[in-house]
Amino acid sequence: MSLKFSDFDRSAMVRALLLAARGMETTHPNPRVGCVIARRERIVGEGWHHRAGEAHAEVVALEAAGTAAAGATAYVTLEPCSHHGRTPPCVNALIEARIARVVFAVADPNPKVNGQGAEALGKAGITVQSGLMDVEATELNIGFIKRMQRGRPWVRVKSAMSVDGRTALANGKSQWITGEEARGDVQLWRARSSAILTGVGTILADDPRLSVRSRQNAPQPIRIVMDSLLRTPPDSQLFDIPGEVLISTTADFSMPQIAARAAALEKRGARVECMSRTPRTDLSLMLARLAELEVNEVLVEAGPTLSGEFVRQSLVDEILIYMAPKLLGSQARPLFDLPLLEDLAGAQRLEPVDTVRLGDDLRLRFRPRVKI
Repeated sequence: MSLKFSDFDRSAMVRALLLAARGMETTHPNPRVGCVIARRERIVGEGWHHRAGEAHAEVVALEAAGTAAAGATAYVTLEPCSHHGRTPPCVNALIEARIARVVFAVADPNPKVNGQGAEALGKAGITVQSGLMDVEATELNIGFIKRMQRGRPWVRVKSAMSVDGRTALANGKSQWITGEEARGDVQLWRARSSAILTGVGTILADDPRLSVRSRQNAPQPIRIVMDSLLRTPPDSQLFDIPGEVLISTTADFSMPQIAARAAALEKRGARVECMSRTPRTDLSLMLARLAELEVNEVLVEAGPTLSGEFVRQSLVDEILIYMAPKLLGSQARPLFDLPLLEDLAGAQRLEPVDTVRLGDDLRLRFRPRVKI
């Protein structure tokens, strides 16, 4: 698998990645994939995967190319699948179309595919190359890849804060720390997420919908509430829009009052699951359960206690901070509730990813330097 690629190869893969990104909000739980088919450095077909259950990117591109696909090169952002899932294998379609060469960016980590797609193409006499723009392709499907490799979704913690690192006034008021542009940007991160997670404290204080406003009739991310004692009110706005609500609890269902609360929430359409037999929710166990539910990316929008617990347990993959040019004072609520440090050497180090200005606010994105 040579890593020597031409300028046209690179431009074709850039186009395939742009196509794949069109499915950013819709392909869950499948990966976002784009495909370009070219002959003699001329694009003859292209496509992307729109949503689970519909044609994969390669099939869409082959249909667009028609007979011109014979002898052509297919540029795909992810290794073509070789198994029957919701749709037939893309490898078969590429072979039947008599594609001469396949260039894919990154191997599919799904155990049903990993390496097998490339092997099947090679056995059919098709030249196969991989690794072109693999970093960009990995970033596009970072949640899917982590779920397949680690059995957990990608965890992204989001919060808005003042310049002095405060997320709400001492009385709990926080609407709105940031401006309209920053809040609009949050909607984009919600839309790409498979699930939005918060704590019951946020539900009781703010009664949020945790919805993607731009989606209207489109499917919403799963809304997850960490609620150890089932204090979520059945009349919460969470239940006023379509979509799945999952209540993660540690409550004892044998207690009549707990059973009654669970029944009331289930009547409103919630799924109530006991995630731990201990008083505190096992976050690792909960994330493993979300992977079983095919959740790729989780956006945590919670208070300092729950957000801090994700950080403390080294379960955070990415932190999104929206910083407003305001000062709220030392009595206001902190960003994360973390254990006291006696030495700076014990501080968790973060790697800056990017900084974006949104109106008067800044969006700061970080990732831990060392992942456990």
